[in-house]
Amino acid sequence: MSFLTIGHRGVMGVEPENTLRSFRRAEHEGLDLIELDVHLSKDGALVVMHDADVDRTTDGHGPIADHTLAALREMDAGKGERIPVFEEVVEAVRSPLQAEIKDVAAAHALADVLRERDLVDRVDVISFHDEALAAVRTLLPGVRTGLVASRYGTDVVDRARTVGAEYVSLNIRRLTLELVERAHAAGLRVLAWTVNTHDQLRIARGMGLDGVVTDFPEIRRATRFTA
Repeated sequence: MSFLTIGHRGVMGVEPENTLRSFRRAEHEGLDLIELDVHLSKDGALVVMHDADVDRTTDGHGPIADHTLAALREMDAGKGERIPVFEEVVEAVRSPLQAEIKDVAAAHALADVLRERDLVDRVDVISFHDEALAAVRTLLPGVRTGLVASRYGTDVVDRARTVGAEYVSLNIRRLTLELVERAHAAGLRVLAWTVNTHDQLRIARGMGLDGVVTDFPEIRRATRFTA
């Protein structure tokens, strides 16, 4: 498999994160995959947003879980964009997706949508939560999964294998060549986030990573010069 560039919440460095505008831009710029985040609204909708609260990225206030989908739709998510639900994203773009489960409760809802819409081959499920990945693998045995970690040690390899993940997606600031080699020896691919500079990209290529998560489309174009 070639070196992957993954659009972080679309291309959040140039467009409002986790919006249809951002996802369409990521697809237009040629990112190999598009990463997004899912939470459940008060009425059980699979809402695409990173934070548990709406305050940072919209003009609304409070936890997502306290708002119905209708209430969330009234909020401005940047440049006039509305908060999308997962089903809208899979219809708006054709690119492969990484859906990150931010709330363990969303695992069942996401698994239901992937099954009903026959999206198992198109959508990877990733999470910081081991139990969420284990739950999804039980519900959808064929789904590809990735364990995400920010603060971690070499035990992250064992954790990923325990939950049946195909890869790990790790904070590049803590990544070591030793860990990369251990993960590869265990049959895991290794992705790094968030890679936003040419120096970080060169480090990622030098360590033999399988791909990077980035906020900027320029990193996709720069990969041709760092192979």
